[in-house]
Amino acid sequence: MTAALTPVDIAPAGRSPWRDARVRFLRNRAAVASVVVLSIIALACVFGPMLLPNAFDSVDWNLMSAAPTRAGWHLFGTDELGRDLLVRTLIGGRISLLVGVLATLVSVTIGVVWGAVAGFAGGRVDSVMMRIVDMAYAVPYLLIAILVVTVFGRDILLVVAAIAAFSWLDMARVVRGQTLSIKSREFVEAARAIGVPTWRIIFQHVVPNLMGVVVIYTSIVVPGVILSESVLSFLGLGVQEPMTSWGVLIHDGAAVMSATPWMLLFPAAALSITLYCANFIGDGLRDALDPKER
Repeated sequence: MTAALTPVDIAPAGRSPWRDARVRFLRNRAAVASVVVLSIIALACVFGPMLLPNAFDSVDWNLMSAAPTRAGWHLFGTDELGRDLLVRTLIGGRISLLVGVLATLVSVTIGVVWGAVAGFAGGRVDSVMMRIVDMAYAVPYLLIAILVVTVFGRDILLVVAAIAAFSWLDMARVVRGQTLSIKSREFVEAARAIGVPTWRIIFQHVVPNLMGVVVIYTSIVVPGVILSESVLSFLGLGVQEPMTSWGVLIHDGAAVMSATPWMLLFPAAALSITLYCANFIGDGLRDALDPKER
């Protein structure tokens, strides 16, 4: 006699929303290519100046405003003081990316906390907090940045503070809107019923469920912040010489564009490629984390 076979229930493997989002993101060729290109740019800015023979502030009086050449590893040419433009472009990228990352982290943190608290508290607290946001929209951030730099001097931390002080407003509005819809869900009501403190509900239950929106919006904020830093540096409100950034290099190159176009071409190309990559990554994340695609 043969033994009876007992059926075995095999449960289907669970599907993680983040895993599905990763799969959808990897299908977006433009976003994946942008991640690769942006990673190469970031690695080049971090490690490139260490590997190249020229220092960003060393002067070669025999090669002032020289065209791109392999002699002396001046592949991007030199500026009007004979400084290697390749190294200065990489150093400028390091400063611009650093300001972009720091200012984005500060603005995202402020925006998430402000919007989550306003949306969850509701009532008069929500009204007062969002009116503050509305009033901040009316303040021209460029004027504030000029005043801050004029009073306290040009410093990278001041540039970060000036940009972050006004770049969190959109994030706060988006997070508040999402919080209003999340706070009425069952898991939030259950946490309230068992006496979980409000601050724990906000930061342990509400904020984690906002991460999809936060990630998408962060990818949109980064290129805007980098562009804001470049604008400030272009206006002479950025870092001080001999340190540089892409905005400073573009400003210097624009002044001598007709005579030495490479001084404008290379830093402008680096900034443009970075901004395009950041935007493509943002589009990929938006499509990957879109609930309608799940």
